[in-house]
Amino acid sequence: MIQFEKFTLTNGLRVIVHQDTSTPMAVMNIMYDVGARDENPERTGFAHLFEHLMFGGSVNIPNYDEPLQMAGGENNAYTTNDLTNYYIQLPAENLETAFWLESDRMLSLAFGDKSLDVQRKVVCEEFKEHYINKPYGDVWHKMRDLAYTRHPYRWMTIGKELSHIENAKLEDVKEFFFKYYRPVNAIMVVAGNVTAEKVKALAEKWFGDIPSGEKYKRNLPQEPAQAEERRLEVKANVPLDALYKCWHIYPRLDRRYYITDLLTDILSGGGSSRLYQSLVKEKQLFSNIECYHYGSTDAGLLCIEGKLVKGVKMKDAEKAIEIELEKMKNELVAETELQKVKNKTESMIAFEDMSVMNRANSLAYYELLGDASWMNFELEKYGSVTTEDILQESRNIFRKENSNTLYYYSGN
Repeated sequence: MIQFEKFTLTNGLRVIVHQDTSTPMAVMNIMYDVGARDENPERTGFAHLFEHLMFGGSVNIPNYDEPLQMAGGENNAYTTNDLTNYYIQLPAENLETAFWLESDRMLSLAFGDKSLDVQRKVVCEEFKEHYINKPYGDVWHKMRDLAYTRHPYRWMTIGKELSHIENAKLEDVKEFFFKYYRPVNAIMVVAGNVTAEKVKALAEKWFGDIPSGEKYKRNLPQEPAQAEERRLEVKANVPLDALYKCWHIYPRLDRRYYITDLLTDILSGGGSSRLYQSLVKEKQLFSNIECYHYGSTDAGLLCIEGKLVKGVKMKDAEKAIEIELEKMKNELVAETELQKVKNKTESMIAFEDMSVMNRANSLAYYELLGDASWMNFELEKYGSVTTEDILQESRNIFRKENSNTLYYYSGN
């Protein structure tokens, strides 16, 4: 069990303290309840642009990295469709440096055209490098657009199109910051060689007087149930034909999420998994194949993707996948096969929990979902999954009318 204490400042900032005296380090993790799904469809990519802007100097601190390096610390951040996360690790005796730096960023960024220009260029280059010029780089732009008709998961975190970032105005950026980056919309976890008393005192001192802001209430357009299969064919300058198939699955807090997670591992969790054994080793139709899901907060996608061996026809490759999925829909998996993926999940969770950084991140994420203590019950949820559950969900998910298929052909 991961032990922690929790309190809330008068401005609404939720603070979680997790003490671990076995390390000389401390971690500060600040999670903001905003991701790419919260963007205006005409102005996408802002959540991710912000992740960059947050390192461009705040109202009283022109350079974020320098004082942190002087204190022996390191930091990073990431953005998803669901949330934005900033984290610092530093020696516990220098903990106050993290409070000073992060509170100034939350108070206000040093908004200026120069900082925006610099970060906009960086993000535009990232967009070009990873999503326009890279082989297969546009796959998920196309696939999300195919699979989602209404929900804002239809664009990627980087943004729907390059022009949205290129045209970002300072006013838009300011508005985004003061709407979402407020204490009332944030969770701070401090973990490592710290005490609740010290964290409470530092939190009051550095964050207590930041204006709370207005609680963001999410009201996103819901995706209607898919009623017929969707298909798309693309030709691009890539080395190999590739096949992508996606099916709609469940939100993160749905019990069926855990069933689906184990189901993807049965199909593709390593060299002994079904898809690899059958389609890569035995039939040699794919050079590699994967099955995974996005782990998103709202109802996400389960995906199967693979690069075809040269000369294999797309229809034959797809048929071979369908045969494997039919087995999942018609036969109970063996108890031993299910137990194997449960064991793998258990050891993965245990391995992740070894790092203070990961524990801090998990506590913030579960608090964002509803309650930090839920992270202590994940294993039970996986443990309760039965072979009948796997059969039932295979039938629910792998229906033709729930499928989205992309044939990605090599060739100019």
